[in-house]
Amino acid sequence: MSYRIAGIDVHKKMLAVVVSDVEIHGEFDFERRMFGSNPEQLRLLAAWLLEQEAEEVVMESTAQYWKPVWGALERYWKPACEKREGARRRSGTLHLAQALSNRGRRGRKRDFPDAERLVKRLVAEELTLSFVPDAEQRLWRTVTRKKYQLRCDRVRLQNQLESLLEEAHIKLSSLVTDLLGVSARRMLKALADGETNPTAVAALADERLRATPGQLCDALGACTNLNVVYRRLLKMALEELRLIDEQISQLDQEMATLLRQHQDAVQRLAEVPGLGVDSAQQIIAEVGPTAATFPTGKHLSSWVGACPGDDESAGVNYSRRSPKGNRHLRRLLNQAANAAARTKGSIFEIVYRRSVPRLGHNQTIGAIAHRQCRLIWLILHQGARYEERGPAVTQQSRQNRTARMIRQLRSLGYHIESPNPRSTQAQAT
Repeated sequence: MSYRIAGIDVHKKMLAVVVSDVEIHGEFDFERRMFGSNPEQLRLLAAWLLEQEAEEVVMESTAQYWKPVWGALERYWKPACEKREGARRRSGTLHLAQALSNRGRRGRKRDFPDAERLVKRLVAEELTLSFVPDAEQRLWRTVTRKKYQLRCDRVRLQNQLESLLEEAHIKLSSLVTDLLGVSARRMLKALADGETNPTAVAALADERLRATPGQLCDALGACTNLNVVYRRLLKMALEELRLIDEQISQLDQEMATLLRQHQDAVQRLAEVPGLGVDSAQQIIAEVGPTAATFPTGKHLSSWVGACPGDDESAGVNYSRRSPKGNRHLRRLLNQAANAAARTKGSIFEIVYRRSVPRLGHNQTIGAIAHRQCRLIWLILHQGARYEERGPAVTQQSRQNRTARMIRQLRSLGYHIESPNPRSTQAQAT
């Protein structure tokens, strides 16, 4: 019985599609067809693949242009292929190959030969395939990655704002810890609205600010003759900042709504030192609520890139540089590892202090990130719950962290019951 596989070379406006029977020994006999990338052509592509009785489809990850092709085949071709009479175990499987693993010889780049090479290398198991989650999880990824981009824009805006103030000879950033904090925003808004009295602007600072009124007046002295153009630019920056904060807040609520049914997984992940509610949501968006794709914690850490490399030949290891992996989750784990190493009394702080004299800071943070990655797999895949057993952790510190996490979860709309202090104490003992 024949077994046919289709290969798709993806472009922005067109698709080069080939289909061949891979169980015939000898040369492949390919059927070629060219399609557009608009929705109507994608439906025709799905119908043609069903007509050709293609069991599997492999395509190349070309920028973002593979996504509509994948979505159309997932919607129109995959269900019909799986339900077809005589369908095999892998019927309806979609593969996404990394472009580097399908690279041809220099000067031999053409559309249909590239698609044919995809099929040949898939059969020979020479392609590096990417993990593509289901449509719901892809939506989670879109929301979390958009929120990360907005936070990067916020940091960029803060740097531009500080540069503008320095150019205008306003040394406010030298006296306040957070240039976008409550006190600083009030003073900057007064400057943008045209206030020229340094004393009046300094009076808007919070009384808990360490800088004295005299120091603030000296730093804001240039506002008496501040050019009106600087005031306009400052007002534009504050308005853009307000819009970014509103959008981040909306995405927080949107993500909390999407992960409402996985509230328990979010809460269990947020209990790990170095992680929080927001980072727990990002992790679930990347690996799924149960990490079911990864059979062991080692597979997950290898996919993330939070493990040593293995470049060995003739018994000699030439490099232990970590693989690239998933850059979004790897960035998050490095940040969480740095935060966990500074969590007083946690086991990660002990590991950091014990290992940093021998390995140095960067390698120690990598080792902690590897531990956290394995721990994340246990929490999600096996439903485990983190319990801190560091020697310096007190009952009060546990209660404070739990209360802080519960407040954050409730602010996002999750329904969390307050733990019983007596049961918490009994569990700790």
